[in-house]
Amino acid sequence: LAQAAANYETVPGAAGSGQVKVGDKVIEAPSATLTAGGHKFDEDSTKKIAAFKKELGEAMKAAGYPSKADPAKINTPLVVAILSVLVLYVTMVYGPIAAMLVELFPTRIRYTSMSLPYHIGNGWFGGLLPSISFAMVAQNGNIYHGLWYPIGIAALTLVVGLLFVRETKDVDIYARD
Repeated sequence: LAQAAANYETVPGAAGSGQVKVGDKVIEAPSATLTAGGHKFDEDSTKKIAAFKKELGEAMKAAGYPSKADPAKINTPLVVAILSVLVLYVTMVYGPIAAMLVELFPTRIRYTSMSLPYHIGNGWFGGLLPSISFAMVAQNGNIYHGLWYPIGIAALTLVVGLLFVRETKDVDIYARD
C-alpha cells in the first residue's frame, strides 16, 4: 500500500492473520515462508504474494485509486516554480556555510574539521532520508508521515545551531608561523 501511495490504517487482529480492506472488499494477506538461507521467499510464498498484490491492485482500481499519475494533470509551471524556489533556498544556505565553516576551525585542522561533519551530515542524514521516510510511512500508514524525519532533523539543526555554534565575525582565519 505504501508503494501505491495509499493511506492505510493498521488495526489489531487475530495472531497470525492479516486482512486488507479496500472499500467494501476484504482481502486476506498471505503468510509467507523464507527459504533456508532466509534471503528470499519460497516458491509457494512467492506465488501467494503475487496473487495478493494482483487482487489488491484490482480492488484499489475498483475503489477508484489510479494505477499511476496522469501526466496531463500535472501543473508543470507550478512544479518548476516550486523547484526553483527550493533551489534558491539551497543556494542561500550553501553560500554562507563555506565561510562559516572556515571561521569555525583553526587552520591546522580546518580541512578535516570541515569535511568530517559536513559529509557525515549529508551522507547519513541526507543519504538515509529515503529509507527512513519510507519506513516511517510503512509503519504508520500515512503517506505524509515520512515528512516528519526531515522536519525533525531541521528542528534539531536549528536548536544545535542556536545553542552551540559560536559567532565567528572577528575570528582570525589565517595561519600563524
